[in-house]
Amino acid sequence: MNFMTYQYTCLILLTFLVGCSNHADPDKEIPISLDKFADGIHHYELFAEELDYPRLDTSNYRGIADNLVTFQNEDGGWPKNIDWLADVDMDSLKNTLSPRDVQSTFDNDNTHPQIDFLARMYSRTGNEKYRESAEEGLRYILETQNPSGGWRGWDVDAITFNDNVMTGIMEVLLDVKTGKSYYEWVEPELRRELNQAFDEALDVTLRCQIEVNGVKKAWGQQHDHQTLEPVQGRTYEFPAVVSRESVGVVEFLMQINNPDERIVEAVDAAVSWMRRSGLENIRIDTIHISPDTYPGQNLDVDRKVTIDSSASTIWARYYEVEGNTPFFATRSGEKVYSLAEVNPERRGGYAWYGYWPAELIEEKYPAWKKREGLK
Repeated sequence: MNFMTYQYTCLILLTFLVGCSNHADPDKEIPISLDKFADGIHHYELFAEELDYPRLDTSNYRGIADNLVTFQNEDGGWPKNIDWLADVDMDSLKNTLSPRDVQSTFDNDNTHPQIDFLARMYSRTGNEKYRESAEEGLRYILETQNPSGGWRGWDVDAITFNDNVMTGIMEVLLDVKTGKSYYEWVEPELRRELNQAFDEALDVTLRCQIEVNGVKKAWGQQHDHQTLEPVQGRTYEFPAVVSRESVGVVEFLMQINNPDERIVEAVDAAVSWMRRSGLENIRIDTIHISPDTYPGQNLDVDRKVTIDSSASTIWARYYEVEGNTPFFATRSGEKVYSLAEVNPERRGGYAWYGYWPAELIEEKYPAWKKREGLK
């Protein structure tokens, strides 16, 4: 075989291989996860009157995507607390919801996961209805962004970090900004608007970080659009520095490659606050109780604080802004300073304590510092 024949043969082989790769199984090209739908499905199951209904297999991505397209509201968003794997007539299910429950929202990890899922499905399948639905969702993000740069949740019109509202939206926008392949279809003008929305959201997130006497701490669940001060959500969600939601903010910030000085300072300060705020020598016991333990409340679990010198560091969810004292609240809105004072329904039905910062402090933060070459 002479040199020219060899080159020609190689070219044919290369063309064949490229052609094979272009016709690979589209359902295996872009990774897809259902994890971000878990919170909404959980809430659906809490309130559903009937749980004995057919569900799609978790691998039936097309069926799930079709459900998302069917249930999308005209404004481009989605109602919360739906089981997106339900193998039922989605239009009929939608008709069973109240006007309030059918409204679009980012609450309970909603709308941004649908956009992400549909964008990935369009990249896998080339089905235009998935791209159109994802694009409508992106435009909903733009239309609902407050001039502050933030997005509201369900309970109060404020910049909301609870339920991953801000961080979930910003993750989608970051994927667009950094050129993820499943958003390559986004037109230049829309991309420009989304990038601007991201920059404004990141800026207000950094400005929302709570600072006391010149020392930055972490974030609240919700912040006022004008003053950026933490504000109250539901009756038992007081203004505070919160550990759980702040972990989500920090982990999002650490996704940004080549972080500037503001981001590095924000992450360092928040992790420092988390280290100072860990609680020692206590553990939280979950106690299974009979439904008649608290007459008329039909509860199955209760929780109590137990002194234990061998217990791992744990964090309260809420800390007072000024003094950093952990606190709790009753359903009716009374601030209290021990879990025992919380009414049983909220004591067992809300995450007042947790280990949320542990992995961040011990593993993710050091790995981030090393990756970014930071001291």
